[in-house]
Amino acid sequence: MAEDPKTPYEPRIVAFLCKWCSSAGSDLAGVSRIQYPANATPITVPCSGSVSPQYILTAFRKGADGVLVSGCHLGDCHYLEGNYLARRKLFLVKELLEFIGLEPERFRMSWVSAAEGAKFAQVITDFVADLRPLGPQDKLQGQRP
Repeated sequence: MAEDPKTPYEPRIVAFLCKWCSSAGSDLAGVSRIQYPANATPITVPCSGSVSPQYILTAFRKGADGVLVSGCHLGDCHYLEGNYLARRKLFLVKELLEFIGLEPERFRMSWVSAAEGAKFAQVITDFVADLRPLGPQDKLQGQRP
């Protein structure tokens, strides 16, 4: 399906959100009626540490222009060390994405608590603004992970 050249490009983001903090932060942003771009598709996960690199690669392969992984602040994980595991693992994923030719700016991590609805909205707003100049991601689409 061809895109209308008159329609401005809007990046598609897949957001893996920790059930305990970041997902609740996104809910707070919604119930507080904080305005932010509707570009992110939220996927609630038990913990940011449970996000497999395979999930991230699959999101890009299926056409995501950006992927966000967001969890509890360091030291506040409900599973004690899950976010430390996520930080180490996802640092390597960023290097892998760069190695395979994808701009590392298309992947982002954030730490958002359940009480930070405004911060969640700002994370999404900033990510959308950073993705727009990059244009659509098409390097991994249709490839096997």
